[in-house]
Amino acid sequence: MKLMLKDASKKVLKSPTVLLVSFLCTALAGCHVNSPSTPSIEFTVVPAAHDGDPYKVEKIAGHILGSRPGQHVVLFAKADVWWVQPTRLQPYTEFQADGTWSNSTHPGTEYAALLVDSRYRPPPILSALPTIGGGVLAVASVQGQISASEQSPPTVQKLISFSGYDWQVQGAQNEHGGAVHSYDPANVQIDKNGLLHLLITRRYDKWVCSEISLLRSLGYGTYNFVVRDISHLEPSADLEMFTYGPLVESQEQNAVDIDLTRRGDPESKNAEYVVQPYYVPSNVYRFVVPAGLMTYSFDWEPEGISFRTSRGSTGSRETSTVSDHVFISGVPVPANETVHINFCEYSFSKVPLKRDAEVIIERFQYFP
Repeated sequence: MKLMLKDASKKVLKSPTVLLVSFLCTALAGCHVNSPSTPSIEFTVVPAAHDGDPYKVEKIAGHILGSRPGQHVVLFAKADVWWVQPTRLQPYTEFQADGTWSNSTHPGTEYAALLVDSRYRPPPILSALPTIGGGVLAVASVQGQISASEQSPPTVQKLISFSGYDWQVQGAQNEHGGAVHSYDPANVQIDKNGLLHLLITRRYDKWVCSEISLLRSLGYGTYNFVVRDISHLEPSADLEMFTYGPLVESQEQNAVDIDLTRRGDPESKNAEYVVQPYYVPSNVYRFVVPAGLMTYSFDWEPEGISFRTSRGSTGSRETSTVSDHVFISGVPVPANETVHINFCEYSFSKVPLKRDAEVIIERFQYFP
């Protein structure tokens, strides 16, 4: 999900750390704030107001009064429009028996919480918050805060040079593949020969991923990724080489993907080419990558996207082709997207990741 922010001038609250917001109530039931039958919500953790950012998540938490079994919380963050949180694949936030709830959210200028029952189906995007009815039992919103930490100098981000390009190293939590993952810059390494090493490591009882993103947009052209043997990877390891950028018309995330993963299924093929939206079956082409050094490529043109995987490191058509496929629909338009290389565990695996993993990318090339 890409959160974009154009209006940074909206007023935000500066001081409260705990905000009590009374829910709206229906005219038929009347509005009796002290009535135990009238739900209300207390935000105990309100994230800072910030530009929409798909690669940043923060904690949001609170407490519900007057809830009943079978109800859920649905969270939204506003950046131009309202985006369901933390992901469209995980739109519900459960609360404990004492009414407390917590989850992750992408940043926005405002945050909202809905109390809903089983009739409500959360959409990924809203132009305006819903009113009471149709499964929506109550609605509350609060402006993001400006924290004291935002007045301090910004954190210096880790940058690396790889294949003649400058890349930013991901060092915080973000959403990827429909789930929130943790990242550590230490899991990204450049060796003495200039090769890129990406790692997945187990720390504090969770998997920590690695990712880099190019600092410039390239647009139409040919993209090559030379990757060493991946046959040692477990089924739930996932190496993705993709573009990611703002929404353009109907093109979700402006993404073009080469994914090397079995999606957590030992019997599945271990690679795929993808254009968006990924949930359209014809936009995903799965294939098998054998052992050995491979060059993964896509040629992005207005008329279509041609994917190819070949043995060796030259990427030329004279080398042995393992797989190729052409998409002529779902072709995105360049819009400030950048190249990302992400190595993480597959979020919905049948077989969980058991040990640390590493991949080596020898080279990235781009030809206009």
